[in-house]
Amino acid sequence: SVLPPKNHNVSGTVLYFSLSGFSTTTNCRAVLFSLTLLCYFLIVFVNMSLILTIIFDRNLHEPMYIFLGFLCFNGLYGAAGFYPKFAFDLLSDIQVISYEGCLLQVFVIYSNAKVDYSILVVMAYDRYVAICRPLEHHSVMSVRKTAVLVSLSWIIPLCSLTIIITLTSRLKLCGSQIDKLYCENWSLVKLACGSTKAIDILGLIVVTFYICHFLCITLSYTQLVKAALNSKEGRKKFIQTCMPHLFCLFNVTTALLFDVMYSRYGSASMTQNLRNFMAVQFLVFPQIMNPVIYGLILTKVRNRMMYLSIKKQIKVKF
Repeated sequence: SVLPPKNHNVSGTVLYFSLSGFSTTTNCRAVLFSLTLLCYFLIVFVNMSLILTIIFDRNLHEPMYIFLGFLCFNGLYGAAGFYPKFAFDLLSDIQVISYEGCLLQVFVIYSNAKVDYSILVVMAYDRYVAICRPLEHHSVMSVRKTAVLVSLSWIIPLCSLTIIITLTSRLKLCGSQIDKLYCENWSLVKLACGSTKAIDILGLIVVTFYICHFLCITLSYTQLVKAALNSKEGRKKFIQTCMPHLFCLFNVTTALLFDVMYSRYGSASMTQNLRNFMAVQFLVFPQIMNPVIYGLILTKVRNRMMYLSIKKQIKVKF
């Protein structure tokens, strides 16, 4: 293989970035590589299982399950932006990534996180209509409106990331070392020589936008809890369909908060291993836990997956 030049800057232009987060993985790379493959295959298996179950069962062609299918698809999309490169780096003597590859990885990983949150907001709205306005649910959450909400949950994050990546690509960088296991936009901004005011302002706008997402979810669940307390049927529906959503929301929110706090305010006094864990946890836990939580708690999904599993075993025997 052709190795990049030792000097990653040519005529002031960064060609490659060094990923210095791998400095502490030298003695356990074989173990980490095995765990990485296991984790990636697990993510692909659990998400694909749920997606295929929803596609082939017409009883699951409802807004909530359609949103869940896209949540799982987004999990596969995000995992593809991290795991293959991470596994390759564990087997390499040097851990570098090209400038273009770095921007692409930033785009995929962080659009994945934003799409995750957007879909969870849409799912909260769907649960609000289903429980608080049950007679209107089918008319409000029509096929057309479901398609529009799914489209917006992808288009808005992808467009915002496109703008951020465009602004980042115009920065003149004075360094080529990223203190992480993968490329992250804030790490690139910290390498900039000149003003980063435009990106800082856009970052604040994006953060405010997703804080509004969280407030919308909080408002919808305030109404959901009130409605659920009024009837036994409401409580049952809340426990069956809202609890997995709340678990996933807590999972994603906690993971993203860890990443934001680490990226912006991470202390150099932390050990490299701890910093590595904090950097990758939002790329591991949501992608695995979201489909597992929904697959175990949602009765329709669980029953259908068990039926398909039993049916497959019977076919193998005979």
